[in-house]
Amino acid sequence: MTTTTSSATTSSATATAATATAVTIRDIPESHLDRALDLVHLAHHLAPAAETREYHRALLARCTRVGAYEGDQLVGLVAAHPHTLSLPGGELPCAGLDFVSVAPTHRRRGLLTAMMAGLWPRCAAAGQPLAGLWASESAIYGRYGFAPATEADRMEIDATVPLDLRIAPDPRPLRLIDPADAPAVLDPLYEASRTRRAGRYRRDERWWRTSVLALDAPEDHPEGYGAPRVVVLGAPGETPGGYAVYRTRGFQEGSGAPGAVLVRELEADDAPAAAALWSYLTGIDLTTTVRAGARPADDPLLHLAADRDRVRITGTVPCLWLRLVDVPAALTARSWAAPVDLVLDLQDAELPANARCLHLTADPDGATCAPTTAAPDLTLDVRELAACYLGGTRLRDLVRDGLATEHTPGAARRLDAALETEWLPFTGDDY
Repeated sequence: MTTTTSSATTSSATATAATATAVTIRDIPESHLDRALDLVHLAHHLAPAAETREYHRALLARCTRVGAYEGDQLVGLVAAHPHTLSLPGGELPCAGLDFVSVAPTHRRRGLLTAMMAGLWPRCAAAGQPLAGLWASESAIYGRYGFAPATEADRMEIDATVPLDLRIAPDPRPLRLIDPADAPAVLDPLYEASRTRRAGRYRRDERWWRTSVLALDAPEDHPEGYGAPRVVVLGAPGETPGGYAVYRTRGFQEGSGAPGAVLVRELEADDAPAAAALWSYLTGIDLTTTVRAGARPADDPLLHLAADRDRVRITGTVPCLWLRLVDVPAALTARSWAAPVDLVLDLQDAELPANARCLHLTADPDGATCAPTTAAPDLTLDVRELAACYLGGTRLRDLVRDGLATEHTPGAARRLDAALETEWLPFTGDDY
């Protein structure tokens, strides 16, 4: 469920006034969970079935919950899941924002600003140097220091004839497994992928079963796709080389729509394994199109297809919006591809502890980041640093576009070289 939207945003001064005169910001107790869900469903125009509501309730119960109360009435809500996000060379605890809601009677009174201000110290207390979200209203969250740190491509493959590939696919056998058994088989492969690509959340069995492998309600798949299927590369008893989670639909007599394959997720150890899985998906009988809603921008298939025209990118969308809550902790936790020694003049309107000059010294063996009075090499907002943090955005592009200032020639390129990753960051699903 992605509910990170709200229209209640004003200045911090307005938020302070609203909070002081009428609204208090405090934790939402478990006894108010149903109130919170009522508010979420009101704000987002939802009328979920009882089963879906209970699922939302279980999610919200595990979250940090910050509420805006007018007297005893809950009029605003921000929640954060306790997640762990992969970084280049490691991982960090990350607050995953969700259920962000403001009552329609209390819009434009600064409630979101006040609730976000209440969330940051709770993140610090929970040891979460990062915060992330999926934004359906992107204009809102930049002002709170968030920026898109990963992107995904929507892909469509012409499967009217077998897909010709430029390399030989992995020859190991492919086998379908029961989705009920899939989490134990797939999770080690997914975890291996997390070590290669930043921007991916650690999953538990609940996540596998309720997000990746769940059978969606019919209204969520009006085009007639069936239940999830799971194909694994490798014989029983050996370590698999990859997997794909997908759905299929047959020819639609009413609309005349042809059979198609919808890929939920595909992970492969290497290019031959990826070739084997894509060959399988594009060769399923009685289907003519393979669609994938979220693939990395550097997906190997873009190079492997002999006829590139048969693999179309139909759209590119921002995925994970990232916020550096504790900048020194975030910078020293990730790995660095090249030596760099710079002073960053960091701007942060929401978290004054980050708004200072920081001396960053990093190399492949580690990093230090400490306050300094030295002259800066670069001036940038925490939002721009978040965009670059996982290696998916080049800082020199932001300098060129006037969103950061380079005081020392070449400083942005040196930082880009240090931030570079072998694989682009990718976030294929929300939480």
